[in-house]
Amino acid sequence: MKKFPSATGTAGVVLKKGREQSVLNHHHWIFSGAIASYPANFQDGEIYPVLSSEGQVLGHGYFNRRCSLAGRLLSFGQDEPYSTLKENLRQAVELRKKVYPRAEAVRLVNGESDHLPGLIVDRYGPGLVIQVSTLGLERLKPLILEELISLLRPAFIYEKSTLPSRREEGLPDFAGLLYGQLEEPILVEENGLKFKVFISEAQKTGFFLDQRQMRELVGQMTEGFKVLDGFSYTGGFALAALKGGAQEVELVDYSRKALEVARENILLNGFGEERFRIINEDMFSFLEAQASLPHDLVILDPPAFAKKKADLKKAIKAYRRLNALTMSRMKAGSFLLTFSCSYYVEASLFQKIIFQAALEANREARIIQRHRMSFDHPVNVFHPESDYLKGLLLYLS
Repeated sequence: MKKFPSATGTAGVVLKKGREQSVLNHHHWIFSGAIASYPANFQDGEIYPVLSSEGQVLGHGYFNRRCSLAGRLLSFGQDEPYSTLKENLRQAVELRKKVYPRAEAVRLVNGESDHLPGLIVDRYGPGLVIQVSTLGLERLKPLILEELISLLRPAFIYEKSTLPSRREEGLPDFAGLLYGQLEEPILVEENGLKFKVFISEAQKTGFFLDQRQMRELVGQMTEGFKVLDGFSYTGGFALAALKGGAQEVELVDYSRKALEVARENILLNGFGEERFRIINEDMFSFLEAQASLPHDLVILDPPAFAKKKADLKKAIKAYRRLNALTMSRMKAGSFLLTFSCSYYVEASLFQKIIFQAALEANREARIIQRHRMSFDHPVNVFHPESDYLKGLLLYLS
């Protein structure tokens, strides 16, 4: 395995004078504007030492000159990158054993939050699903698979790398079995509820693991409620509401396949057809057709409206319209649980959008609760950009 010299003056990627502070602060990203020079034999996707303008070794990272986010650090200071990667994988797995020791569906690696930029690893039952978003991680995939197999002895490893960032990195989308045998659906349990997960056809890696704590919150507050689960996908929030004693749940989603799985999940958990209604429709169209919403709780968990920075203005309008449409139709004394998973819509901006939506809808709204992070989705304090999911529970009067 390649070893990296650590002496001052080693050939590597050299930063411009005064641009080393973020690396010294253990931030994983290096933008192209901070780079003074690349080594003569540079190749995209390879790992190189990162040097200050004075020649000090600041760490090691992989680079891709075709991207504005050109480099991602795998190790800092004099630490060797390969051994650091292996140790960070081990520590990520150990953390999940501590916070969710019996979880059947859990995120094991959360990218930069676990000091493993470009990598997501989720466990579903006996196997793993991975996402690789960068060229550098693509080159490291054989090592990562070797370590995951050694650490976890999975029945299968399936890759679900269908991400916009791969196209920016010059990589094609990829989905397929890398190791073992996959038999679908995978049956997993969360908070006493059973879910069928169809990995190969699902969004993301199969299930929205980042909403675990919020599903638990919904289950704690919905006794006797009528609930509308917008963008319901395979019924995670709907099932939590039913388990919590909801009188009736309506599920709205544009994906017929997702709603079919939601129905299967609800029936699997012993709830009868009279307790829920499936609506296969675009959520915006559904809302526009309603004169009023008689529900006690409305949940809005849409897909990311801003998948890249250029989408931000359009996303702001979409979030405002969605929430204004909803609030204008809700009854006094009801709750709205609304989310954004768009990385480019930060928490303060999302709250401002909700404020604008309430003004537009002419409704009074109070924040009762903010998003509760799932324990397997930590945020690295040195890399706050990993905090992508925002949520507000509002009381409307």
